[in-house]
Amino acid sequence: MKHSTSCQLCRREKCMKWALTGLSLLFSSFSQHLSWLLVHNPGPSLIQEGPQCGLVALWMAGALLHPPKAVSLEEIVQVALERGYTAQGEMFSAADMARLAEEVYPCQAELLSGGLEGQNYRRILQHLFSGLPVLVPYDEDSNHEPCLRRGYKAHWAVVSGALLGLKGDTPLPGCQEDEQLPGLFHAPLPCAPLPPGAVAETYLLSRQGKSCRHQLWSYRQVQESNAQLTDFSPRRAADSKVYIVPAGGVREGLCGKAVLLRPLSAQKPSGT
Repeated sequence: MKHSTSCQLCRREKCMKWALTGLSLLFSSFSQHLSWLLVHNPGPSLIQEGPQCGLVALWMAGALLHPPKAVSLEEIVQVALERGYTAQGEMFSAADMARLAEEVYPCQAELLSGGLEGQNYRRILQHLFSGLPVLVPYDEDSNHEPCLRRGYKAHWAVVSGALLGLKGDTPLPGCQEDEQLPGLFHAPLPCAPLPPGAVAETYLLSRQGKSCRHQLWSYRQVQESNAQLTDFSPRRAADSKVYIVPAGGVREGLCGKAVLLRPLSAQKPSGT
């Protein structure tokens, strides 16, 4: 399994170019009554081989941690197999994902549960404003976007940024307006918190193991897909292969869950 040669690695600059190209195509359809703030920490991508979406997402997330540690996908797969977290490369437990992350990277992994709304929405934005990655399970549609399949198409993505539509005259200290897209501002990392109630619309910049390109997904689209991960795919149940699924099933392992990764040197935000 030589992923360093058989999988396509996408360089940071190319990934950023693709992300901004896609954003420029979509930007004209966004509300012109809002100011738009882009917070993004681009990184390399990796194409998965087989059902390895969670392990590939972890590899991509690990590349965004500082100081960086060179870890191969083969090493991540091996540890996951040895610990009994996976049999085929699948990861149906966000708790196992958090434990695996802390073993293969010098990081702290925080497991969010109870859905991606409310306090968890604020935690995720705060995390992205620090330039840190979020691992999110969801149901994958044919175009890799989130959909509602009850967990039959369970997949993992790494979120590395956000596009926020801001109300009124929200102050944006230190942010630079895009030269080609007026009304779009680029935030430095780490980014200062926004005033309460400033955000009117939220999109997430995400990557997953079946494409090198970033995709822009509405936060509600991701939240709703994540919240309905409840059932194991009948197709997988009938394929005679062994999969590691927690005792409570997909609902217990993935539904309403996400994993935040931060370097060991970083402090967990107070009051969370």
